[in-house]
Amino acid sequence: MNAPAAALLDARYRVGSLLARGGMSTVYRGTDTRLDRPVAIKVLDPRLAADPAFRGRLEREARSAARIDHPAVVDVYDQGQAPTGAGTGLGGDGPLLFLVMELVEGGTLRDVLRARGPLGVPAAFAVMEQVLSGLSAAHRLGLVHRDVKPENVLISRTGEVKVADFGLVTASAQAGASTAGMIMGTVAYLSPEQVATGKADARSDVYAAGIMLYELLTGAPPYGGDTAISVAYQHVNSEVPPPSQIAGEVPPELDELVLRSTRRDPAVRPADAAAMLAELHRVAVHLDVPRVPPPVPPPRPVEEQDTVPAAPQRLAAGTTGTGVGTAVSAALPVPGPRGTRALPRPDDGGPPPHVRARRRSRRAFAVWTAIVLVLALLVGVTAWWLGSGRWTEMPSLVGLEAVAAQRLLSESDLVGRVTEAYDDEVAEGLVSATDPAPLAELLRGTIVQITVSTGRPTVPQIAAGTSVADAEQALRAAGLTPVRSSGDTDDSESVPAGAVLRTDPKAGTALRVGQPVTIVVSSGESDTVKVPDVVGKDFDDAAEILEELDLRAKGRSVIPFLGRRDGQVVEQSPRAGATVERETTVTLTTV
Repeated sequence: MNAPAAALLDARYRVGSLLARGGMSTVYRGTDTRLDRPVAIKVLDPRLAADPAFRGRLEREARSAARIDHPAVVDVYDQGQAPTGAGTGLGGDGPLLFLVMELVEGGTLRDVLRARGPLGVPAAFAVMEQVLSGLSAAHRLGLVHRDVKPENVLISRTGEVKVADFGLVTASAQAGASTAGMIMGTVAYLSPEQVATGKADARSDVYAAGIMLYELLTGAPPYGGDTAISVAYQHVNSEVPPPSQIAGEVPPELDELVLRSTRRDPAVRPADAAAMLAELHRVAVHLDVPRVPPPVPPPRPVEEQDTVPAAPQRLAAGTTGTGVGTAVSAALPVPGPRGTRALPRPDDGGPPPHVRARRRSRRAFAVWTAIVLVLALLVGVTAWWLGSGRWTEMPSLVGLEAVAAQRLLSESDLVGRVTEAYDDEVAEGLVSATDPAPLAELLRGTIVQITVSTGRPTVPQIAAGTSVADAEQALRAAGLTPVRSSGDTDDSESVPAGAVLRTDPKAGTALRVGQPVTIVVSSGESDTVKVPDVVGKDFDDAAEILEELDLRAKGRSVIPFLGRRDGQVVEQSPRAGATVERETTVTLTTV
C-alpha cells in the first residue's frame, strides 16, 4: 500500500503513504524535498497515462487549474511524468503521470455525510458558500469543473473547505480517454446536458452544486437506481423534487433555490457559481440563517492513524510479570500469615479529610482559573477592538435588491445611504454600484453610498408651448441629453414662436443613458397658405372657407351677362393645393 521511503518523483518529490484510491488515480502523501513542505501526489491510472492525447490535455488543464488562486480551491503545484521503475517505487506498465497538489489534512465531504447524515440548513450553507466561492473563481477564468460531488470537496481538521480535481475529468473527456459508453463524472451529479451530449459549461457545475445542496439537506442524492443508466435517465427526464419532501425543516425559499439550480434547461439556471452564490446569500439574509463553522470530518480509524510507542511502565516492588492482569493480581491478598495492617476508620458520615482538602483546592483552582479567563477575555476583547475589531469589510452588493443590500450592510456594522440613478444594464430596483468598492476595509459605523438602478431612461412628456429652458431641464433630469439646432423648427397655428412644439424621439421612448433628444421649436404662423379645393360648393360657402385662410373670393360667371355669379363653383384659380401668400384673391367660376 505504501511506496518505498526513498522513492522520488522528478528527483524532488518523496512518495509516502497511500491516502486514497479512485477510478482514475491514486493519491499518496508526499514531501517536496526542495521546499521541505508536505504535498499530495496524485498518480494517474496507467491506462490514461499511456494515451498521448490525455497527457497533453492534462498538462494544459493543470496549467489552467494552477491559475485559480482562491482559498476554497486546492492549489496545484506541479505536474510531470516519469518512466515506470526509474527509482519511483510505483508499479505498473507504461509512463507514470502525476500531479503535485496542496495537502489537506482532514477528509472529504463524503466522510462528513457518512458520519452525520443530513447536515441541517446552517451547516449546509457554511459548506456551499465555500464551494460556490471556489467554483466562481474558476468560472471567472473560463474553467469548468465537470465533476462537482462530495468526494471532490475536501474539509480540513480546522474547517477549511476546498474544491479539488479541477481539470482531471475535462482532460479525460476531451482527450477521448473514456471507455466506450462511459459517461465521465459521477452519474448522481451529472447535468442532463452532460448525459445527453457530453458537453458542459458553468451551468453544469451549478446543476451539480444544486444536487449536492439537496444531498446536504436530505442525506442522499435525489435520484437512485440499480444501474448508472437508470440514474442518468432520471436526470434527463425528471425534475428534482423539493428537498422539504424528505427534510421537513427545509424552508420554501431554499426549496426554490435547489429547484432553480437543478432545472433540466440550462438557460433557466443561475448563469454561473457567482450567480448561485448571490442567490444563496439572499436566501440566508431573508431567512436569517445563523453562521456556523463547516462540519469537520470524523477522525480516522485507529489503524489508519500514526502510532507512537507507549512509554514503559514501572511495576511496583514485589510485583511480577508484564501484563496489566499481573499487576492487578499482585495487589490481591496473599494467603498465609500477615503483618501489622491499618484498620479502616469508622464512617462518620462525611468524606475523609484528604478528599475534603482536595475539593477545597479544586474550588480555589477553579475560581482563580475563572478570574484569569475573564481577565484574558477582557484583554483580548480590548486588543481586538483597538486592533482589527474596529474595522469591517465592505460586502459585495451589486446585483442585490436594495432591502437585501441594507441587511448585509447592517450585518457588517455599516450604514447605507441610498441614491437612485438610471442604468442601461442593471434592472430596476437592483444595486448598480457602491462607494467604496467591495472588500474595502472600513471603520464600523461608516456611511457608504449605495446606487440603486431605476432602469433605462425614457423621454419625458413635455407639453407643447413649454419653454426651451424648462424642456432641457426635464430631459437632463431624465438622464438624457437635450439637442437643439436652428433647423429644428416647424410652423404651428397654435404654439407661439420660440416655444417647444415636440421632441424627437417622442415621449415614452426608452433610450440609453445620455442619448440625445432633439427639441423641435415652433416658428409661429406661416405667411403662406395652401389653396383649398372648393369646386362643387356654392359661391357663398366657398368664399367663407377662403376667408378663414385669409384669402379673398372673386366670382365670375361661365356665361357673361347670362349666368349667376353666386351659383355653384365649377372652376377655381389658383388651383387647389397651390401655395400662395395670404390676402391672395381666388377667382371662382360659377354656373
